[in-house]
Amino acid sequence: MVASEIIQYGKIAIKNLKNRSLRSWLTILGILIGVFLIISLLSLSEGLKETISKQLRSLGSEMIFIMPGDISNPLTMFMGGAKLESEDLEIIKKTEGVEKVLSMSYQSIVARYEQEGKTIFLAGLPLEEGKELLERYQGWSLAQGRWPNTARREVIIGQQLVKDIFKKELKVDSEIILKGTKFKIVGILNSLGSKTDDSFIYMDMNLYQEITGEKRGTAQTAIVKVQDGSDVNKTAQRIKENLQKTRKKTAGGESLDFSVITSERMSGIAGNIMAIIQLIVMVFASIAILVGGIGIMNTMFTSVRERTREIGIMKAVGAKNSSILMIFLIEAGIIGLVGGFGGTILGIILAKFIESYGQVHPIFYFKASLSPGLILFGFIFSFLIGCLSGYFPAKRAANLKPVEALRRYE
Repeated sequence: MVASEIIQYGKIAIKNLKNRSLRSWLTILGILIGVFLIISLLSLSEGLKETISKQLRSLGSEMIFIMPGDISNPLTMFMGGAKLESEDLEIIKKTEGVEKVLSMSYQSIVARYEQEGKTIFLAGLPLEEGKELLERYQGWSLAQGRWPNTARREVIIGQQLVKDIFKKELKVDSEIILKGTKFKIVGILNSLGSKTDDSFIYMDMNLYQEITGEKRGTAQTAIVKVQDGSDVNKTAQRIKENLQKTRKKTAGGESLDFSVITSERMSGIAGNIMAIIQLIVMVFASIAILVGGIGIMNTMFTSVRERTREIGIMKAVGAKNSSILMIFLIEAGIIGLVGGFGGTILGIILAKFIESYGQVHPIFYFKASLSPGLILFGFIFSFLIGCLSGYFPAKRAANLKPVEALRRYE
């Protein structure tokens, strides 16, 4: 089949679609919705996956995170109220391969600034001994001001707190009231990469435990810096085994839940979660595509019935079965392709809109991942769905006998 014949069949197909424009556009809408879901949601989920992986890589391959609770059940980690006791932290420090341990606790409190009260996150860390670890391995740096003097009531704040929480802008050397106690803001951090981290007020652990009433020596999280040359995974396993031994003794033989996580494992967990999300997205989008495909098939079967006499005339004057088949396949393919084009464009627009909104009001500072492959997939996939949905109606049209077709609509 030469190109000129295909062009001619294409012109006939487009003419037929124009004659049934309302029905054609309604059918196109079904494909458009499915492709729109695939392009927008896949691009956003892939972008979020890349952002999370980037955030986890920035934590450093030499870091280990220990927290009470089972990582397979996040509710026990973040809502269970369990803490690492001072005995746990001592065991971690004494584990072979551990260079430094940085403890951290956090909770939400009501803060007052210029007569305005807001609920914010407060975190306590041993700033004096942990400053080097935070700067070198966690990427902390000051945009303004200085680090707090741990002997005074001084705090540093995240970027989101500067303008987005209180009506009046928080500034260096201004005062904020936490738990009824005045604190001086002496520094503002550069962005730590997420809205949550940038919304914290950070203070020395001793001050934190003093104003919150948290038991001295305890912590909600321990961040471990592994010694140079030590294997991170082996060190993590040693920490886990040592904690299990100690906790079984203190719990009367019953092991308490806790999680020892490396940045590599966190990245793997995040990747698995995002893969499940993407699978769910594909399932729902595929259902929408399937409905659109059924719509195309229904439209094409209706078209065959309406044009039976026309098909009979075409075959009577010498049109081959393959020519009839090709005309109807091209019609179905055009419906799929137009729907795919519209769905891809709308999906890109939505993904970019959410990306731009995320730059202003971010949870993560992520970008939508719009690869050429994903866009090409939207076009090709929709065209193939159109052709496959139109195959059986086209086959039926091609197999009509000219005499029967003409007699049926005399």
